[in-house]
Amino acid sequence: MAERERPAVFTIPAHRAFSDALASGIIAQHGKDALGLARGIVLLPNNRAVRAVSSAFVRQSGGGLLMPRLVPIGDENLGERLGNALDPIGEGADVPPAIPPMQRQMILARLVQETRGAKGQPVDAGEAMRLGQALGQAIDQMLIEKVSPQKLRDMEGQVTGELSDHWRSSLQLLELLLARWPDELAKLGMIDMADRRNRLLEYVARRWRDMPPGGFVIAAGIATSAPAITAVLRTISRMERGQVVLAELDQHMSTDEWESIGPFEPDPVSGFRARAQESHPQYLLKSMLNGIGVAREEVALWRWGGGHDARAARSRNISNAMLPPVHTGKWRTLVAAERTLNGVRTLELATPAQEAQAVALMLREAVEEPERTAALVTPDRDLATRVSAHLERWGINADDSAGQALHLTPPGTLLLAIARVVADDFAPVALLDLLKHPLVRKSEGRLDWLEEVRGLDLLLRGPRPAPGLAGVDVLLSPRPRGEEDRQSELRAKVALWWKDAQSLLEPLAALKDGAQSLSPLLAQFRDTASMLSDDQIWAGHQGRALADLYGEMESAAVMGPQDVDIRAMPDMLRRLMEPVAVRPPQGGHPRIAIYGLLEARLQQADLMVLSGLNEGTWPGLPAPDPWLAPRIRQELGLPGLEQRIGLAAHDFASALGAPRVVITRSRRSANAPAIASRFWLRLQAIAGDNLKQASEYAHLADTIDRPEKHEPSKRPQPRPPLSLRPEKVAVTQVDRLAADPYAFYARHILKLQPLDLIDADPGPAWRGTHVHKILELWFREDDCAPDKLEGRARAFFRRSEVHPVLRALWLPRLLASFRWISEQVTSDMAAGRHIELVETEGASDIAGIRVSGTADRIDTMPDGSIAIVDYKTGKPPSAAQVKAGFALQLGLLGAIAERGGFPDLKGTKSASKFEYWSTGKDRQAFGYRKEPTKAGGSDKIVATEELTSHAVAHFTQAADKWLTGAAPFTAQLNPDLPSYGEYDQLMRLEEWYGRGDSDG
Repeated sequence: MAERERPAVFTIPAHRAFSDALASGIIAQHGKDALGLARGIVLLPNNRAVRAVSSAFVRQSGGGLLMPRLVPIGDENLGERLGNALDPIGEGADVPPAIPPMQRQMILARLVQETRGAKGQPVDAGEAMRLGQALGQAIDQMLIEKVSPQKLRDMEGQVTGELSDHWRSSLQLLELLLARWPDELAKLGMIDMADRRNRLLEYVARRWRDMPPGGFVIAAGIATSAPAITAVLRTISRMERGQVVLAELDQHMSTDEWESIGPFEPDPVSGFRARAQESHPQYLLKSMLNGIGVAREEVALWRWGGGHDARAARSRNISNAMLPPVHTGKWRTLVAAERTLNGVRTLELATPAQEAQAVALMLREAVEEPERTAALVTPDRDLATRVSAHLERWGINADDSAGQALHLTPPGTLLLAIARVVADDFAPVALLDLLKHPLVRKSEGRLDWLEEVRGLDLLLRGPRPAPGLAGVDVLLSPRPRGEEDRQSELRAKVALWWKDAQSLLEPLAALKDGAQSLSPLLAQFRDTASMLSDDQIWAGHQGRALADLYGEMESAAVMGPQDVDIRAMPDMLRRLMEPVAVRPPQGGHPRIAIYGLLEARLQQADLMVLSGLNEGTWPGLPAPDPWLAPRIRQELGLPGLEQRIGLAAHDFASALGAPRVVITRSRRSANAPAIASRFWLRLQAIAGDNLKQASEYAHLADTIDRPEKHEPSKRPQPRPPLSLRPEKVAVTQVDRLAADPYAFYARHILKLQPLDLIDADPGPAWRGTHVHKILELWFREDDCAPDKLEGRARAFFRRSEVHPVLRALWLPRLLASFRWISEQVTSDMAAGRHIELVETEGASDIAGIRVSGTADRIDTMPDGSIAIVDYKTGKPPSAAQVKAGFALQLGLLGAIAERGGFPDLKGTKSASKFEYWSTGKDRQAFGYRKEPTKAGGSDKIVATEELTSHAVAHFTQAADKWLTGAAPFTAQLNPDLPSYGEYDQLMRLEEWYGRGDSDG
């Protein structure tokens, strides 16, 4: 082949739209002949670039044309294969097939598990999959950079002494794995995909040197230092009809600035090699030019533009903003024209929600201008999803072209829900997550199914039942006779439905804990998913993506990890699905786009909105390599982890070249303050006050949902008719009636009760209920025998529903307080005081209302009077609360007793003592009793002999106002009193509280 005198290498500057400029130039050079374009080949970095350039050819042609073959060379970061269009060119090359990616992942995970196990460092299948994926990346990088594993072995002893024990152990394991991997490939007669790409590209490079294609060949937008690719580019650049077109090579940097990027030669004396500036946006292009053998001065400017380019000064501005750190002092000497990025504005907002709203408004505004295009570029998937949702309010369907990870789609979440419910042994949260999934029973009967699941949801609230499906069976079984069950009807109704639902889950329950084979697990998960969803899990474009992946998983499962713990399945499945991006079908808005960083490469719109400019998002933090220490990577000549930051910097610099650019960030992430991106700070540093703000969008985002007229809510004061007001009330609710009438109204008239959390930790109410039950049984069945109470407590805490942590925390305290109770009861009995009744219900008519209550204990005193005892597991009410009429329970129970309201209490007796017995801590010991009254009383304490009349008087006053009267149930009538706040949201407390008027 006759080579050119000088290589044909060009660059399209940042201020030009790359794809459009490329298509325009190719048409201008080769479009005169109707078949000239069709004979050509254009090599592009990946499939996304192929789509971008295809669209550009359509825009630039103005009509029909035969396009050249657009061939993706394959992007190792995306796991893409070499373009099929090269296969005819590669005919005759003796290259074995590449191992399928799923088989490779499974085998590597198995090798990791076996090798770690042999070293006494066992890992579960999920962790083995993570390490296997990282091992595959390390192998690919060594293949791409043509680093032989022998070089790694030759380094043994040279630098390992400088490594920590962790990295030395990882390096030893890596050497063992690299030694076993070629044997696995040889058994299959296959090679790695990266190795196959290298061999095909080397073959193409040799063949084109000897026999160039008949048409033109252009390599465009490729940025890599991989030797196999640079060899092809070297050949193309020297072919008579070959051209290499780079994206945004910086031709404005001085020679010193360009050389300061690196890479650097080692010092001839010390051997020390300075670290290259791999995070610089030009580093990869510089490395590639070195591989091609072309100096930057030999790169010519591509003469054609894209039709909607920015001003040429933008490229110089971008170059200055991205100077290497050692040269940023140059900023002080720049004139204003070289420091100002005309057409670029910034916008800083408080939260990600405000940022998304502002970005949506920018894109919405762009639609108003005919033929104007706009695009959001962000690596933040959550932000992209929010913007897309905001645009839907205006009927704009802006699909996120970066797609959605498969494990976040409905089919993926259903599969993970099945894995979690087995791993968690049918724990409430996992079980309800599965049963409520939108794909479960999606066809006929979905509403009836959800109604039954909601019933199960109500029954599962509170502490976790026993493990497995048997625990749910026990939960749904009827309560023992005599035990209160307010949900008996619901329990019976759900139990009938559960029999059918349980049959769908029993195959999962049959899976055993411990190591087992992967294939049967995957088969059972597949069958269960199909049965629960009526095969809807495999429907639609998302379902088909999962079906394809799952088929590959099942085919390769026999090669995967052999010891699979069922608890590791959710993590393993997530790791297999996470790399798969599911993109929506075509059909979004023609002028609005949402791109990830990969999708945005080689793309440009009239308005580019660059969002998520926070450190850790753009640029993202490089994921650590668990196998190769940074020092080892440097010695092997592999790219450093910071090179990914350099790619993010190049993406940012490229996007800055659009005619109009708005850069946004939020000062907070979802849960913490955010640090501005280094790219954001560079623009602020170089432009200073000349950097213009897009503050109008912040104002619009703040006001778009703000009502024109502010009408704050008034304090709720519902006044239901007397017919709706209760005629019966429990003594435990009287205090709520007086303190916060609205809360009483919500609970007893609206019948609204707060729900416990699902799988909640046992709280004070749960503890109090069981303390009362233990003490009741101690009286009824053990006759208060001092040696029986502790045994009852220990027996209760041995029950399966009691968590071991609760047993460790509560049992010692409870035993101490029970010993105190036993001593007190024994002492009282010796003094002539005896327990008469426990947990006894009574009722009496007071002020026209039926007042009922359960007395924890009624004792008979030596003089024949009675004592009312109330057990507390926490702090009892104060004497001041009793005096003010906000703690009437003891007094009302005494009044009911004196009126003969307890049928089991023989004769009419007066109440002479009122006590709270608490299991809490008082001073240094657990257990104490407290009397809220005293004989004779005082200004602050009610007299013991007057407590019943005091309670009746206060209750009568409350009843006359709210139960038999027409007074409104005013919210937070006594805000200084302790409140649980269950109904604060219902009463819209924050909207009216503290305004200082009579309405709140």
